[in-house]
Amino acid sequence: MALVLNEDEVMMRDMAQGFFAEKAPVKALRELRDNRDETGFDRGLWSEMAAQGFAGIVVPEEHGGVDMGYLAAGLVAEQMGRNLTASPFLSTSILAATALKHGSEEQKAAWLPKIASGEAVIALALDEGVKHNPRGTATTAEPSGNGFKLNGAKAMVVDGHVADVLIVAARTSGEDGDADGLSLFLVDPKSKGISTERTIMVDSRNAARVDFEDVEVSGDALLGTLDGGMDVLNGVLAAGRGIAAAELLGAGAQAFEDTVAYIKERKQFGEIIGSFQALQHRSSHLYSEMEIARSAVVGALTALDEGHEEAAQFCAMPKAKLGSVAKLASQEGVQMHGGVGMTDEYDIGLFMKRIRVLQELMGDAHYHMNEFAEANSY
Repeated sequence: MALVLNEDEVMMRDMAQGFFAEKAPVKALRELRDNRDETGFDRGLWSEMAAQGFAGIVVPEEHGGVDMGYLAAGLVAEQMGRNLTASPFLSTSILAATALKHGSEEQKAAWLPKIASGEAVIALALDEGVKHNPRGTATTAEPSGNGFKLNGAKAMVVDGHVADVLIVAARTSGEDGDADGLSLFLVDPKSKGISTERTIMVDSRNAARVDFEDVEVSGDALLGTLDGGMDVLNGVLAAGRGIAAAELLGAGAQAFEDTVAYIKERKQFGEIIGSFQALQHRSSHLYSEMEIARSAVVGALTALDEGHEEAAQFCAMPKAKLGSVAKLASQEGVQMHGGVGMTDEYDIGLFMKRIRVLQELMGDAHYHMNEFAEANSY
């Protein structure tokens, strides 16, 4: 497994770097926050991202995408992390697009081209409690006529308040805690019996709480096989975790670089604080941790593209690692900035908030360490 970028990937990285720095820098997030935008992202920017091929980066070419793979998608996500760019890239271009690859030909034809063109926003409605726990799904889908009837509630549905369709995980058999017995459904969020409550996350992005009360869906809404939802979710979450790790890498790296630039200029007692040995040691340690994490991200996304049998574990590793390392980068940044690090005058606090949310999405470090331990009978 070569941990190097090919010519096309280098081109994609450079294009993404220039695009997000110009079109969606941290200043754009500040404007969204100040305007209290209810969408949580700029739809015009999303259309421009689609025109650049970012929205359809893992969508097959026959459905209008560029199909460059998950490593290329990670390069885009890293630049989004560096600029704190708000968009439905993770929810729609990664999670939804990956899930729909398991759909029927009709489902693929209906939604994948709309993802690639930036016409659709699709949200994964999976988690139900305060922590990530797919096997703990309690939302039910019971047979009803020629379809199913959904009952339950979902929390932290990223972009769920503006989604054109929801991918809902529901239990069709088994008991809470069983991996088997889950199924996925494509559900219109405007269906009778659905109520959606927008929630503003600490990073100024939007998620939603979605309640289902006797929501009728047809048999054609089933995505994948009945009771086989976890097989699909394993691939979807592996992709999501790998791309979230890439965004964490970008956010953590930028927080680190901003902090280094600050301590090279800030004076205390007549001395540049970057000359203090204690801060140099802390910066060196953080640099080393970020470089190790970078290799883990590239390796995981490469394994995903190559279809490695342990790709899911490989993707969980950088998600867990960067949940800790990027958090450390933001915390060290705030401390080295001093009191002003806690204000909105400097960007470091905004990076801390985004990192904190990404840390929780699709499982924090403790979740993945526990999963690894259980899988290896520890």
